[in-house]
Amino acid sequence: MMKRLIYQVYVGNFVRKSNLYDTCIESVAQYCKKYQIDHYVQRTAMLRIKPDPLTSNRPPASYEKFGGYMPIFEKENALGKLSDYDQVCIVDADIYIRTDAPNIFEDVNTDFDMCSVFESEMPLNKWYKAKHIEYCEKLLTPFKKYRWNFNNGFGGSFFNSGVIVYNSERIIPFLKGETPAEFLERDYFKDFIDGIGWLRWQFDQILLNYWTKREGIKVQHLDWRWNALYNGIDDNKIPEAHFVHFYMRERLPEMGENIQEVLELIGK
Repeated sequence: MMKRLIYQVYVGNFVRKSNLYDTCIESVAQYCKKYQIDHYVQRTAMLRIKPDPLTSNRPPASYEKFGGYMPIFEKENALGKLSDYDQVCIVDADIYIRTDAPNIFEDVNTDFDMCSVFESEMPLNKWYKAKHIEYCEKLLTPFKKYRWNFNNGFGGSFFNSGVIVYNSERIIPFLKGETPAEFLERDYFKDFIDGIGWLRWQFDQILLNYWTKREGIKVQHLDWRWNALYNGIDDNKIPEAHFVHFYMRERLPEMGENIQEVLELIGK
């Protein structure tokens, strides 16, 4: 039997009690219990990645308000767990897993290095599709040497980092013996960390997509139901989702704190 882990991070924005995040994390805990998956919630910053103040394009407030680091890069600490597990899945703290969701690991093809959901393959609504196209034009076109599979009228192809599964044996060689902190300190990641140009407001998502392109990492395309963007996909598709990603709290009732109403919206 394969040894598997779901890794989550609950730091930074989430240090104050939140009904939304508490409920989402509890749904993951119950899911892990159901399928006998180990569950780890990181509640203390460990990597504390921050931009170079001499070269950064990021507003100081974007990391100083968290104590001088960028919480979103804490997820890469999961890479340090690869040697202990056959597979490691990273799930964002704002993702709710339905009680009847199947085991995500059963959909993972071990002939790939990792897998994730690609936004261009989601049933996006009109509003988010326009944002997706703009995102691709600004953030993918600067890296023209890599194939992003641009489709006229639909932007490029990149995975959403809210849900990622790593096949440990296959992905470990790409880390080249580095710790998670050393991995993020690679020279070719510096512009991503410093937020140069349109990367100003971006975090690990484009960095990881770039890494897979540069290193030739094989990424399996998971079905969109494993990372359904609430308010990003067509409303009539939400009931089909296994994992519902509340990626924009500001578009939820009471910023997601009225959790009962939020769950009713997704047909819980």
